[in-house]
Amino acid sequence: MPAPSAATAASPASTTPANPRSRVILASLIGTTIEFYDFYVYATAAVLVFPHLFFPTGDATTALLSSFAVFGAAMVARPLGAVVFGHLGDKHGRKATLVGALLTMGIATFLIGVLPTYALVGWLAPLLLVILRIAQGFALGGEWSGAALVATENAPKGKRAWYGTFPQLGAPIGFIIANGLFLVIAAVLPSDDPSMPSQAFLDWGWRIPFLFSVVMVAVGLWVRLRLVESTAFTKAATKGKLKKLPLATVFKSYWKQLILGTFFMLATYVLFYLMTTFSLSYGRAPVEAADGALPGLGYSYSTFVLMLIGGVLFFGVFTLVSGPLADRWGRRTTLIWVTLGIIVFGLLWVPLLNAGFAGVMIWLVVGFSLMGLTFGPMGALLPELFPTNVRYTGSGISYNVSSILGAAVAPFIAVALWQAGDGSPFWVGVYLSVMAVLTLIALLLSKETKDVDLDA
Repeated sequence: MPAPSAATAASPASTTPANPRSRVILASLIGTTIEFYDFYVYATAAVLVFPHLFFPTGDATTALLSSFAVFGAAMVARPLGAVVFGHLGDKHGRKATLVGALLTMGIATFLIGVLPTYALVGWLAPLLLVILRIAQGFALGGEWSGAALVATENAPKGKRAWYGTFPQLGAPIGFIIANGLFLVIAAVLPSDDPSMPSQAFLDWGWRIPFLFSVVMVAVGLWVRLRLVESTAFTKAATKGKLKKLPLATVFKSYWKQLILGTFFMLATYVLFYLMTTFSLSYGRAPVEAADGALPGLGYSYSTFVLMLIGGVLFFGVFTLVSGPLADRWGRRTTLIWVTLGIIVFGLLWVPLLNAGFAGVMIWLVVGFSLMGLTFGPMGALLPELFPTNVRYTGSGISYNVSSILGAAVAPFIAVALWQAGDGSPFWVGVYLSVMAVLTLIALLLSKETKDVDLDA
């Protein structure tokens, strides 16, 4: 049974946005770019470095799984961040909350860059890594929904999905910056063994991207501090509509929207982390594996990252393309067709990945194009499910609870299915298709939201 819309139909009257268009676009884009940069830096290090420096078990697959488990710990922390930052954002405004989320992420990322390794302090090293990784997840739990609200609550009439794609665009841009920086460092510190980082890279080179985040955070803070509150939030505050406990209101009155929003994002999250974190592991794994490792495509790190960046360019392009499509045809209709495409794509993994370089590139291009088309409309869709006084909390919880069901377990499940398939990714693709079916069901049970009034 479709959930009732959280807001009423849009009124013909329009309001002047509180922030100029350029400021809205830059503020919503730069924050998520920094947040995703920080997350991708960790994701890349989780594959290349951390199994060797923080989880030296002697078994390659076990070390990789341990590293991915810490990766998933951040996803578990994200709903908590959504609750805390959502409460602050719905009670005290979007601006200060977004600044706090950005600072939390930046400090945690910098500190990872100065951590001692297992060889120096033993078990304390992975413990500190887990704590800082949880802090990253906590911060990202409050970042995304605030950035999406900055974009959508300041969007002109009829262009909300288009504006909502700008915080989403931070994901591909952050990926390119993070992996491009790792690529440059790997080129400066080359390894004799293409399947392993160089000793210099393991000693100190991997720390540079984490430390560089300080520069990006400084730029992000400068942009964020120039924002003023959106008209929608200001109206709600003036009319006395703000809630003392937004979380209680969301669970009491908008629980259906929470569930639907969570499952809207499920296929997106699974596809997202399979195409980035898992693919980097599978692409670099030797064709003939030994010593407990799993077989893969056998590409060198530099080669496969360049291939990934090529695919991520399509991620960025189709993220922007998805906005006008969702504004014209509706979020629900657009996402139903894209989700059907993801279901089919999951079943074509083995034929594509077994077709040599051209097949792998087609796999990357198609996968990342679908990623852009499914991720882009979420910047408008999730905020549209909730009224202004609980929008930060509601959209943030849906987005981040889905991260547990999707992203937190996706790399771990993917490696387990990779093992179960004797090195074949067939079951990993099937897993993606099954998760996409769940998203499709949620979309079919929902109503269109493109005409709701965000001032409600």
